[in-house]
Amino acid sequence: MAASMLCIVVPSSAQNVPVPKPAPKGRDVQLSASDGQRGPLTTGTTQPPEPVIPDPRRNVPASIFATFDANQKAQAARVSAYLSSLSTLVGNFVQVGPDGSKTRGEFYIQKPGKVRFEYDTPSPIEIIADGSAVAVRDRKLATQDIYPLSQTPLRYLLSDRIDLMRDTNVVSVTADDLYVSVTIEERQTLIGTSRLMLMLGAKDGQLKQWTVTDPQGYDTTVAVYNLDTTKKVDPGLFKIDFTVYPTSPG
Repeated sequence: MAASMLCIVVPSSAQNVPVPKPAPKGRDVQLSASDGQRGPLTTGTTQPPEPVIPDPRRNVPASIFATFDANQKAQAARVSAYLSSLSTLVGNFVQVGPDGSKTRGEFYIQKPGKVRFEYDTPSPIEIIADGSAVAVRDRKLATQDIYPLSQTPLRYLLSDRIDLMRDTNVVSVTADDLYVSVTIEERQTLIGTSRLMLMLGAKDGQLKQWTVTDPQGYDTTVAVYNLDTTKKVDPGLFKIDFTVYPTSPG
């Protein structure tokens, strides 16, 4: 099972907990009307949104000579400015895996480089990034797998400051009445090509969801809501415990 949020292989114990996956090209889909998150600091939405699932047919190779007009560059700059403006972000999420299964939970972000995803029961999975590494933890088995943060798409969300057009390989920028979407592609010789699609609300400019597409072409989508940029986050949430949760062998 691929952990879309990480574009890495997660142990079988995490099978029912899909994670985020990037997405190529533009999305030819009907957008859901769950654009209820409003307000510059804290969203008022209490009900989970219905994630917008990109059309899998969009997963075609992008031209390496892709160019963008002034409006697309301005939209990408808007997304970059929003991501760079965040220092902390707390909220809830709904995750849709490649098989269509849904999981929910809470997440905590403290930039640069720190995040924690806590999945609701019965899932035993937690994902923790401490600034340099990412741990995929199984509370039931008391094990965890460690991966470099630098090799996962999470780093784009967690960068202190970022200019997407300059710092990443942007392959698509689209906008409509509901969303502004920017898709980043990453090619690694040994792993393959993965993509990350970030979607912000066209009206409020807040993060709505992301989709990670792994090198095999499987998508995982994470929609976020109840966002709060003012809440203080306990630094202890981002500590990777190597005592209670030893690293899984192999």
